[in-house]
Amino acid sequence: MKVCIPVEENKGLESVAYNHFGSAPFFLVYDLNDQKMKVIDNGDLHHEHGMCQPLKALGGEKIDAILVAGIGAGALTKLNNQGVKVYKVMTGTVSDNIDLFKKNQLPEFAASSCCSHHGGCGH
Repeated sequence: MKVCIPVEENKGLESVAYNHFGSAPFFLVYDLNDQKMKVIDNGDLHHEHGMCQPLKALGGEKIDAILVAGIGAGALTKLNNQGVKVYKVMTGTVSDNIDLFKKNQLPEFAASSCCSHHGGCGH
């Protein structure tokens, strides 16, 4: 299973999850099975509000789940329609949140808890 965590700085597993999926500069993709990590530059970083293309942003990388602090309803819907679940991170590092994910302790995002616009997210 591969999880993706949007981050501002690439510090590997010591990175901190970014506060919004679409505007994150990088994505860390971590394979839970072989414990390998890959860094992807956000290929859709400068999209217009509401026009996020999450699969383009991930450069076609196949992932199973995203761990993030905030995401727009449109991106959430697009990801869910592709079979990708999105979970809300807690404070701490990428490593901390991967551990919480493995223990099923991260809540899954619902459309009602999504960001309504860039810059105004309540996270």
